[in-house]
Amino acid sequence: MSQSQAFEVIGGKSLSGDLIPQGAKNEALQILSAVLLTTEVVEITNIPDIIDIRMLIELLRGLGVKVNQLGKGHYTFQADEVGIENFASENFQSNSRKIRGSVMLIGPLLARFHKAFLPKPGGDKIGRRRLDTHFNGFTDLGAKFVYDEKADQYYVEAKDGLHGAYVLMDEISVTGTANILMAAVLAEGITTIYNAACEPYLQQLCRLLTSMGAKIEGQGSNLLIIHGVKKLSGAKHRILPDMIEIGSFIGLAAMTQSTIRIKDCHIPELGIIPRIFERLGIVINIENDDLVVPAQDLYEIQTFIDGSIMNIYDAPWPGFTPDLISIVLVVATQARGSVLIHQKMFESRLFFVDKLIDMGAQIILCDPHRVTVIGLERKYPLRGIEMSSPDIRAGVALLIAALSAQGKSLIHNINQIDRGYENIDGRLQALGAQIKRLDV
Repeated sequence: MSQSQAFEVIGGKSLSGDLIPQGAKNEALQILSAVLLTTEVVEITNIPDIIDIRMLIELLRGLGVKVNQLGKGHYTFQADEVGIENFASENFQSNSRKIRGSVMLIGPLLARFHKAFLPKPGGDKIGRRRLDTHFNGFTDLGAKFVYDEKADQYYVEAKDGLHGAYVLMDEISVTGTANILMAAVLAEGITTIYNAACEPYLQQLCRLLTSMGAKIEGQGSNLLIIHGVKKLSGAKHRILPDMIEIGSFIGLAAMTQSTIRIKDCHIPELGIIPRIFERLGIVINIENDDLVVPAQDLYEIQTFIDGSIMNIYDAPWPGFTPDLISIVLVVATQARGSVLIHQKMFESRLFFVDKLIDMGAQIILCDPHRVTVIGLERKYPLRGIEMSSPDIRAGVALLIAALSAQGKSLIHNINQIDRGYENIDGRLQALGAQIKRLDV
């Protein structure tokens, strides 16, 4: 996708209709990496058609994985002829740099081939996202790790194979847990991972690995016990709907005063996400497995029981996901009341608020991690401006702001939005949004 494309948005329009969330991006990155753990066929459905996933599938092809698309979001993968020489190829190394999700290939490659090369991966510019947790875990399992500063490349090798160990993770990292887990399932002996992440997507990875023959105890908790096996078989797996998209659509409905039905949400897997939006005063009705957000003239931010200002912050699961902090921030701009938003995990993720201030929002940036939003109560609508998308989540937050604003907005660098949201302009047009993709 060319980076010279932009969205032209005419805001201030009420929308209506149904939305079906795409397959979860963050789950798909883990599940696709896991296909390297077996020589047999792995069949996966509900894979989102977004840039980051397409790039990871191309990386798998570059390693020699046989990829067969059977339908929309429906693929089979077979890694029976993966060539270890492909790891170090210039093409694979170049493509690996483009997405952060490529780091999750290391665990499966190390488990299967006892070595892996990977350049420092790319992804969102949202602050430091260290990889020490991954490599400390691999080292605990018996691998040796070298970072070649000149080549900007990671090299990991376990000449004698991986051996079960006690792994105490120094941070609750979702990708770190997934990577160490995938390495451990083929390690000799028993591995214990403590302080593990337990997101639904991690639980999904455990379910896939178990169906492939892995032996994992403690799924859904922060203590995983893995009994290593010698080989894994093929399996079938369906990816969950994307909870970040679901939260984005709740915010979209509230900001544009629209009635939107979000279908097939797997509501039990959403954790406290609906509750956090309800704290902003947004009405959410549950009908079977659908979330229905009715049009509201005004929504009012709650206070705590003692009357103090509402504070919304991100935390590891089952806390509130950091990927929805940007959406909550935008939604608060038109609420009645004030809220302190604390983005604890990434220090650069709030720097898009200058665009919202230019649109007329009342926001105080306290420091790189905290903002206070003073709701406008819809007395003063946001105004359309020209802006650029800094990362996936901030890009969609700005798009939601533009759809609610008066006048025309032009959003550049929409390649970032396309990395995480499938055909977002087409799906919004189906709801009645005035949005066009332009070459600029």
